[in-house]
Amino acid sequence: MQRSTAGWGSGLLGVVIFSGSLPATRVAVGGFTPLFLTSARAVMAALLGAGLLLLLRQKRPARSDLRPLAIVVLGVVVGFPLLTALALQHVTSAHSMVFIGLLPLATAVFGVVRGGERPRPAFWLFSLAGAACVAGFAWAGGGPASRVGDLLMLAAIILCGLGYAEGARLSRRLGGWQVISWALVGALPVMAGIALLTLPPVWSGIGAAAWLGLAYVSVFSMLVGFVFWYRGLALGGIAGVGQLQLLQPFFGLALAGLLLGEPVAWTMIATTALVVLCVAGSKRYA
Repeated sequence: MQRSTAGWGSGLLGVVIFSGSLPATRVAVGGFTPLFLTSARAVMAALLGAGLLLLLRQKRPARSDLRPLAIVVLGVVVGFPLLTALALQHVTSAHSMVFIGLLPLATAVFGVVRGGERPRPAFWLFSLAGAACVAGFAWAGGGPASRVGDLLMLAAIILCGLGYAEGARLSRRLGGWQVISWALVGALPVMAGIALLTLPPVWSGIGAAAWLGLAYVSVFSMLVGFVFWYRGLALGGIAGVGQLQLLQPFFGLALAGLLLGEPVAWTMIATTALVVLCVAGSKRYA
């Protein structure tokens, strides 16, 4: 019981940190190209992760860990950051929250496929209900959308769910922060090369908000959040703890209201209450 509770607490903290990712990305793409933003955030996080690995003298992953680490890189180091940055050139951060509501289902599905988990049928009912609440709220208040942006966000969610589930499996053996750190270090040579090739031609026109957005997604979204998130998934279960992501759109909308000046409607509070009930139900049957 203590292990499960610790997992849910750690997972919730990870979700809170991740909630700022899309608003911060939305701000950052105002000054940087999506490709530079994706590579630069990976490079900065990799340097921090490498420092932690060296300082704490962590053992290198086994050869059998390389394939799962490559999947983590594909899903959360490259896929999700790049596709969301591209999508946010076509849709608003509020509209993109529609798809974040689908992330728990994607994580649960890959948890079943890759992690061998078998949640009860009631779990899927609560998951679908929670996802429907999130999608319905965000769809109603997200404004006009681009089909290209929608497809990019859908692809981002699929890859992110895969990366979350694979990283959680590996975290049970290597540890949460070690998994994301090794994944970042493995991707460093390629991402550093891309960052150098896509450097902004002019730096003077990049505002402070874009720099702050880059700093947030590099340190918190790319590294610190995963320390807590992978630990939570490993301790509490991929399918169960993954449902905490249903709360992420509402945390994100609150931050978007503060950072981007978007209004926060009373329907946000009402829908959040419904989502909390769905999360509680999914936790019971996970």
